[in-house]
Amino acid sequence: MQTLNQVTYLRAAIRAEKEQGKRIALVPTMGNLHAGHLALIKRAHEIADVVIASIFVNPMQFGAGEDFDNYPRTLTEDLAKLEAENTHYLFTPDNKEIYPNGIEAHTKVNNEALGTNLEGHSRPTHFEGVCTVVSKLFNLVQPDMAIFGEKDYQQLAIIRRMTEDLCMPIDIVGVPTVRETSGLAMSSRNGYLTDTQRNQAKAIYTELQSVKKQILSGSTSYNALCIEAKTELLAAGLEPDYFDICDAKTLTPIRENAHSDNIVVLSAAFAGKTRLLDNISLSINKR
Repeated sequence: MQTLNQVTYLRAAIRAEKEQGKRIALVPTMGNLHAGHLALIKRAHEIADVVIASIFVNPMQFGAGEDFDNYPRTLTEDLAKLEAENTHYLFTPDNKEIYPNGIEAHTKVNNEALGTNLEGHSRPTHFEGVCTVVSKLFNLVQPDMAIFGEKDYQQLAIIRRMTEDLCMPIDIVGVPTVRETSGLAMSSRNGYLTDTQRNQAKAIYTELQSVKKQILSGSTSYNALCIEAKTELLAAGLEPDYFDICDAKTLTPIRENAHSDNIVVLSAAFAGKTRLLDNISLSINKR
């Protein structure tokens, strides 16, 4: 694996690969890699000739009071994991390389249609930071495809829309959420959890499964289902931020007794100070 930290070297390496007709997959990450990230690398190998991972803890997507300074940075361990997965290139830029004119003066990219509710409601500037850095990575690497995890469902939906709207010739590939044996979605922030909080956190997936089962059984009392789920999360010792049933494409909440063929149930909850995300999708036939 070749590690590059400057745009000039990255572009030269990509140019050489493309001159040989190779298809390139990009896996953008913020590091602190776990089995979920490695599943993205594995998927990239299945569909591309060259796999490029990036590690950049993007300050633009962290809001005031969030954990940017304390976000786990484990580059030595990450390098070993990427090497073991036969990753071809790792791009590890610093802030100056990504934002040479500073963050405040940088051109920003956003999609308000998909990014104002759910995570966008709790973290108003988050998706602007995500879209800006991802669009920049897309421009730098110009991959044939980019691989993202489905755990961050809203992020994946926004990146798909951004890529489509900006006419970027990139296939966006989603990879199913990798889970711990308890069902807890794997996340870099799981490392913040105590044993007690980790045990409490498994309630998130339990409630997602419960709501999915009830919808598939015919329930359309969506408001009641969400209220009940949040009550159960509280009983488990968690602090729910949101628990919503939405249309899988538009991410708009589905109103009581309304219908959508493709549904996603999304939740964010705090275990102590650690904010955890998860979701579950389902398709139903028209009734």
